[in-house]
Amino acid sequence: MSTLFEAQAPRPLADRLRPKTLAEVVGQGHLLAPDGPIGRMVAQRRLSSMILWGPPGTGKTTIARLLAEASDLVFEPLSAVFSGVADLRKVFEAARGRRGVGKGTLLFIDEIHRFNRAQQDGFLPYVEDGTVTLIGATTENPSFELNAALLSRCQVQVLRRLDDAALAELIDRSEKIEGRKLPLTDDGRLALCAMADGDGRFLLNLIEELFRLPQTPLLDAKGIARTVQRRVPVYDKNQESHYNLISALHKSLRGSDTDAALYWLARMLSGGEDPNYIARRLTRFAAEDIGLADPQALVQAIAAWDTYDRLGSPEGEIAIAQLVIYLATAPKSNAAYRALGAAMGAARETGSLMPPMHILNAPTKMMRELGYGKGYEYDHDTAEGFSGQNYFPDNMARQSFYRPVDRGFEREIKKRLDYWNRLRDKRAPDGEEP
Repeated sequence: MSTLFEAQAPRPLADRLRPKTLAEVVGQGHLLAPDGPIGRMVAQRRLSSMILWGPPGTGKTTIARLLAEASDLVFEPLSAVFSGVADLRKVFEAARGRRGVGKGTLLFIDEIHRFNRAQQDGFLPYVEDGTVTLIGATTENPSFELNAALLSRCQVQVLRRLDDAALAELIDRSEKIEGRKLPLTDDGRLALCAMADGDGRFLLNLIEELFRLPQTPLLDAKGIARTVQRRVPVYDKNQESHYNLISALHKSLRGSDTDAALYWLARMLSGGEDPNYIARRLTRFAAEDIGLADPQALVQAIAAWDTYDRLGSPEGEIAIAQLVIYLATAPKSNAAYRALGAAMGAARETGSLMPPMHILNAPTKMMRELGYGKGYEYDHDTAEGFSGQNYFPDNMARQSFYRPVDRGFEREIKKRLDYWNRLRDKRAPDGEEP
């Protein structure tokens, strides 16, 4: 029970604006609307265990609390950061006692990914027999961080970062509860939303700070940047955002979108990613997605990586940016990548076939007598520098692994291969496959 003094104590804006119903939660209509998965559960009064996965400040804790109220369940909140097995045991014992008198329990675990595998396994019997309805909240990809057994018993609901409309709604509610406008121009309001970066809780903290300022002068984007602290972008270089952003960079390069590739590079660098990791992935891209369409791509990649090694940050980062521009604007081909894959598949299928005898060296008399090297034609002695002999195993049909594209330098390579294939066809004995 709160005391008189507690009731009179100032409350943070985020606490005063905390939604009292699910309908007041902003930005998550895809889940909470009557036709959304959680909205349907509430309407049917049939709440399943679930994992709420989403960025910070999107309402995970609030949704869990409101679901307990809507379902008439006792709300038991725990944090995986501060709680252990003993705390869980107490909750499970209390939940079992309530169940005996017909009362259910909603166990909410914030940062559930912080529990180790053994602790996660400990939930299973209580979730399975209905002692508790579990709602876990996480900012990390559940498929990476949570046990498969636990995931199979929970629905994963994905919360979205708050868009500009949701953030603007929070600003309007804040001004209504305070009874005055924020000291911002229209440009300043847009800048405030951009600074929040989809985090409603952070936005409300910024708003509270702005309400302490005089009503004049009104702050524009530059003024607000000087006054309040911009939110640090969410980026964990060991978790999902790391893989998402490198995937975005890779695919932007493959799609020859130079500006988008530079944006994702900047996002990774500003988030603290190791430039050596980026350089390694760009080198892989040069070989895998450009290949011989531009043989200089790999040279440029190694040069940029070497430059970064010599200069370090931040000076060396310009070499990586230059490489991104080069790779994005280069002609693309994955023909070499596909050729290796096809050749590896053929090698696995054919096992230990010997090379044909005519291309084997014969350093001893016995080997010469056995036919090693017999019939070999020295290509440099032919008029075209091309003998057209067979170099595959005798019992293996000729294969075509490398198929260059008609782009960049591979267009020239294709001309050479076509020329050699015509010579090979011309020199093949009648009735024999070249």
